[in-house]
Amino acid sequence: MNDMLVSAPAARTARAAFPDLLRQWRNERRMSQLGLATEAGISTRHLCFLEKGRSQPSREMVVLLASVLDIPLAAQNALLIAAGFAPVFSEAPLDAPQLGHVQQALEFMLAQQEPFPALVVDEAWNLRHRNHAATRILGALRPFYNVPAELSQNVMHVMCHPGGMRRFMPNWHDFTAAYLQVLHREATQGLSHAAARLREDLLRYPDMPAAFASPHMDHPVVPMQLRIGKHALSFFVTLTTFAMPRDITLQQIKLEGFFPADEITAQLARKLTAEPAFTLLD
Repeated sequence: MNDMLVSAPAARTARAAFPDLLRQWRNERRMSQLGLATEAGISTRHLCFLEKGRSQPSREMVVLLASVLDIPLAAQNALLIAAGFAPVFSEAPLDAPQLGHVQQALEFMLAQQEPFPALVVDEAWNLRHRNHAATRILGALRPFYNVPAELSQNVMHVMCHPGGMRRFMPNWHDFTAAYLQVLHREATQGLSHAAARLREDLLRYPDMPAAFASPHMDHPVVPMQLRIGKHALSFFVTLTTFAMPRDITLQQIKLEGFFPADEITAQLARKLTAEPAFTLLD
């Protein structure tokens, strides 16, 4: 993308919003004007003028402040537009040709996770890819779900919906309480508008404990316990993201890996791979 200014009328409208956006992000990051100015290497007076709309920032100044505030790429684009500049970060579909190397990396990581499940989810926690182990293990439950079709590919909805995974998870309350902390972090830190909307939707489900609505940082690693047929499985979950992305889509993609929390789970997962005729419903 180029560095040309947007049209004058749009720029005038956007400039009026830039001071508000900058101030909102500074408050979101709990930084004082002095703290932000010091980190950015500018005077507090100049920053004060920017927040009051008395000074117009350069493109370089917008990028600098966004970097210091650790603003997500999509929001950095919005801040640039608000200052009257063209956005600089792309948002290519995950299957776009220019992201072919990324697709290969994801496929490699999914394959390396075998015989244990792994999922690739987007900003809104919609399932984008999964490995064979995820189909064999987590997919074994799908015929028993009673989740609306439009929600059935969203891992958070499947986890929280009354007709989803709840009845197959002996420790559903504890695991979901810990699981939702990721959404709380993404929403409260302004990392994802989709996460904030998703959190609101999930909390509307019946019997969602009131405590789930608030962030709690006292959870240790909580395994996901599953009861499938006569089999009991236990996995702990990791989330992997791309380091230093320059594309909005890549910043939002997460790879969710499931690792066995006990030897019984590990043996069952290996048996499912070694014996194709064996299923967890046997």
